[in-house]
Amino acid sequence: MAEISRVAYQVMWNRLISVVEEQAQALVRTAFSTSVREAGDLSAGVYDDRGQMLAQAVTGTPGHVNAMADAVPHFIRRIGRAHMRPGDVYITNDPWEGTGHLHDITVVTPSYHGDALVGFFACTAHIVDIGGRGFGADANSVFEEGLYIPIMKLVDQGQVDQTLIKIIRGNVREPDQLVGDIYALATCNEIGHRRLIDMMLEFKLADLHGISDFILTNSRIATLERINALPRKSASGEMQIDGYSTPIDLRVKVSFEQDRVMCDWAGTSGLDKKGINVPLVYTKAYACYALKCAIAPEIPNNAASLAPFEITAPENSIVNAVHPAPVALRHVIGHMVPDTIFDALDKLLPNTVPAEGAGCLCNFQVSLRPRTDAPAPKDAVLAEVLTFNSGGSGARPKSDGMNATAFPSGVMTMPVEATEQVGPVIIWRKELRPGSGGTGTFRGGLGQLMEVGAREGYEFDLQAMFDRVDHPARGRRGGGQGGATKIALDDGTKMQGKGKQFVGHGRKVMMAFPGGAGYGAPSGRTRAQVKRDLALGYITAETARSVYSMAESDITDVLNRAKLGEVF
Repeated sequence: MAEISRVAYQVMWNRLISVVEEQAQALVRTAFSTSVREAGDLSAGVYDDRGQMLAQAVTGTPGHVNAMADAVPHFIRRIGRAHMRPGDVYITNDPWEGTGHLHDITVVTPSYHGDALVGFFACTAHIVDIGGRGFGADANSVFEEGLYIPIMKLVDQGQVDQTLIKIIRGNVREPDQLVGDIYALATCNEIGHRRLIDMMLEFKLADLHGISDFILTNSRIATLERINALPRKSASGEMQIDGYSTPIDLRVKVSFEQDRVMCDWAGTSGLDKKGINVPLVYTKAYACYALKCAIAPEIPNNAASLAPFEITAPENSIVNAVHPAPVALRHVIGHMVPDTIFDALDKLLPNTVPAEGAGCLCNFQVSLRPRTDAPAPKDAVLAEVLTFNSGGSGARPKSDGMNATAFPSGVMTMPVEATEQVGPVIIWRKELRPGSGGTGTFRGGLGQLMEVGAREGYEFDLQAMFDRVDHPARGRRGGGQGGATKIALDDGTKMQGKGKQFVGHGRKVMMAFPGGAGYGAPSGRTRAQVKRDLALGYITAETARSVYSMAESDITDVLNRAKLGEVF
């Protein structure tokens, strides 16, 4: 066969990226869960026959993609190459060999070109319910958190394992939704496989060895060039966050070494009794993401570009939980990993990383049922509604933080209409939270305000999954802290930041999600920016007056002009 040029390999590389993006979009279009359809809480990727990730979809989260990069080798080991056949589909939700908790289903499909195994497609999706206690932090072990599916065959040479499907349906609250999501996962892998074979036929490829070596070699060289240009230094970062009932200390040491970056979590808090612990695979996923954002952001994500980042943590620390630790809300701690690393990187690479942001997603799940304090409507049903929401991201060295934007997860905030469509829940209010962004030369992003209730005839349990209640985002280089999380009933009764809590008929939950912190001293912010913030309602008149030293006459003028609709 004629030698393939570098140009042709680059075209193929781009083609693979488009293939996995089509794979991901197929999952978005066919999934049943709103967490996938509306928030994009998923990942998709293509792997060579050795289980090395070659390309990932742009759509998806770092926690899923980077964790899934380690998952395919587990499938190869567990299933065994001798037992793989065309038409197979494999499945698991193992927290330690998948993506960190039971609520993520990972599906892997071997890709055959003729009779030859040439690679694998994998995808992951967060599902609304997997049984057990339901999605929340209240479990004392992983056994309470839901149905466990070991790595196994979902489809054996084209035949679906109906026994497995019956077991799944018999153990979850939303069986149609979950089984629909599983089939969507399998289908999107099949679409990726078809596009891969089309590419191989077009370029007359018998296998993926050549393109795999091209992608991985060039990615490795480019990543090592970035790493080896860094100063040979180390620095420590730390952060304290709410935890479940007691604060959690996250501590990390980042070291720039020859051909690698070390990230050691020694000194971090030990396991929590409740389900906020993090398997190392998920800690590694977000640690690598933070390091790549700061050091090699333009280099595509694959096995080779991730390999030089080495992550270690003491066993049975909260960032290296081992079986059977409860891990359902591993994202609450895991999403704080980047900000902890950024605290160290700010000392190594000044003016590079952002201030702290909200960190973890502001998610909550509502378990609705007919009211029990009085007769309920005859058509009242049980329903599970999961909604994804975001606080503000931290200000950056040269720009403001983003409002209501999920960093580091990257998932989208769910529209009110989509949330209300899947169950008898009512979102009475959803808007930006004025004054929640930290002050500074660059302002932190704003959080959100939400008021949530149920339709007439219903009561519900709220599974809270929040942080930043007692430990708001910290500013960087003189910036102010972001607004703290607040949650209460409509009569002012304070609610907990985490855990299942009852909300009676006719009551509402009032939530204020955290803002991102500011970057740089407030004195560095221009007058024009302060006026625009005030006009848009991003800051209060009191902040303009006391922090930015705006004259009372200017404040009055800006507010009056804003009422008239003047653009600032």
